[in-house]
Amino acid sequence: SVPPRPVPPQAPGGGAAPALYVVGVDVGSTAVKCHVYDRAAAVRGSGCRKVEALHPRPGWVELDPEVLWSQFVGVVKEAVQAAGLHMRQIAALGISTQRSTFITWHKRTGKPFHNFISWQDLRSAELVNSWNRSLLLKVIHVIFTVLHFFTGNDRYLAPSFLTFSTQQTSMKLSWVFKNIPEVTAKKNNCCFGTVDTWLLYRLTKGSVFATDYSNASSTGIFEPFTKCWNPTLCNLLSIPMSIYPSVKDTSFNFGSADSEIFGVPIPIMALVADQQSAMFGECCFQPGDVKLTMGTGGFWNVNTGGNLCASHGGLYPLIGWKIGEEVVYLTEGSMSNIGTTIKWAQDINLFTNVDETAKMARSIVDSQGVCFVPGFQVSANDPCLSASFMGLKPTTTRNHLVRAILESVAFRTKHFYISFNLLFSSPCRADGGVSNNSFVMQMTSDLINKKIEKPSNTDMSSLGAAFLAGLASGLWTDKEQLKKLRRIETVFEPQKDEEEYKPAMDTWMQAVKCSLHW
Repeated sequence: SVPPRPVPPQAPGGGAAPALYVVGVDVGSTAVKCHVYDRAAAVRGSGCRKVEALHPRPGWVELDPEVLWSQFVGVVKEAVQAAGLHMRQIAALGISTQRSTFITWHKRTGKPFHNFISWQDLRSAELVNSWNRSLLLKVIHVIFTVLHFFTGNDRYLAPSFLTFSTQQTSMKLSWVFKNIPEVTAKKNNCCFGTVDTWLLYRLTKGSVFATDYSNASSTGIFEPFTKCWNPTLCNLLSIPMSIYPSVKDTSFNFGSADSEIFGVPIPIMALVADQQSAMFGECCFQPGDVKLTMGTGGFWNVNTGGNLCASHGGLYPLIGWKIGEEVVYLTEGSMSNIGTTIKWAQDINLFTNVDETAKMARSIVDSQGVCFVPGFQVSANDPCLSASFMGLKPTTTRNHLVRAILESVAFRTKHFYISFNLLFSSPCRADGGVSNNSFVMQMTSDLINKKIEKPSNTDMSSLGAAFLAGLASGLWTDKEQLKKLRRIETVFEPQKDEEEYKPAMDTWMQAVKCSLHW
């Protein structure tokens, strides 16, 4: 039986009560999640659908656009119904999306030329390696190094270190134009969009073709210094400039969802990339604020305020958000295979419930020399990196294997922290599913010798999208009001000296070296 639709509360004048709720949707790599938030940022209702990736060939990762669309609409309806509300009570919709996953479609018909190509997809690996080894890229490095030397302008520093990766959109989009004849034939009628752009296009029945600065800057095709799609790069890769959407503020009235979709037109008030959204949800508004996301992948993000730090040593500059005249920049470093590794361990029955892993790890004094090296996603730097367990013994148990996996997460986080010289004084703010693991979080706090604050709701990407949409709709007035809505559940403080971990981490580093070039 279908439950009756909720009747909206009546205002004193007899009409429907004012819209006092905001919906935040996070379209992630493993799930589409939706939460309905009230003025106190409390969750009133939720919906969730699992994202099923397609693997048509080894290394290829795709998403069916029609399935994703139905999941998106479904979770919004499910969450609003779970909250016992009517769609008329929703003041705004904010959408956070996985980055660099993209699709192209016909401008006139709206028909996709292919499935979404995921940020995890490796079909461009050969192209990436070819470009990174090319003489042309070396010449570009020299030219921009000289320009930076004579001008001191950081705009020229970024291209002097330019390297491509399989996670960036640019090379996969170049692959599309080289390998899908229909796209090349219809290039004058081709639209390009990341997940946010395509959802907006569908929600508005094709009337709005746009993205925001945070999503655009995450593609590797957008020039953050000039805040424009990069014509030089597009010329190099033979990608027409006509395919790109217009770029709008992150917190902005993008238009309304067509009333046929949800029954009433719901204002779309924010589009934002997931890591930038999590930063906003964690209220990392000040320069120097740091966020550590432990989800499908791992991400360190540092708020650099109005200063755009050029790409260097693996850290990548991004636009965090643009609201009116305010533009906030971030620098980011990423690690693959965080949540992926733990899900794999569950899939092969190393444990039943993720919640029990911390207890399993603490049930033994150490991993007995067992090390785990996560390498499920091929690295552009080492396409032969192998995921592996090392140091197995006849006495090795499931607990040792689980502890080794959890330790690998903390060791990689520490290694990243050292490699990129992340300096900050305020507590680190953590989010993502793996941040619910107390063993990983305590060990990470010990290793980096910093306090780590974990919020009561770790779905920060959804909350950040809701915050941005709520600001645009007037549900909240400013960021100071948002800060007061932060709810911290746990603070992890260093309990052991990081030197106590040195023998185990040295062994793990040796295991990583042995896994290279397998």
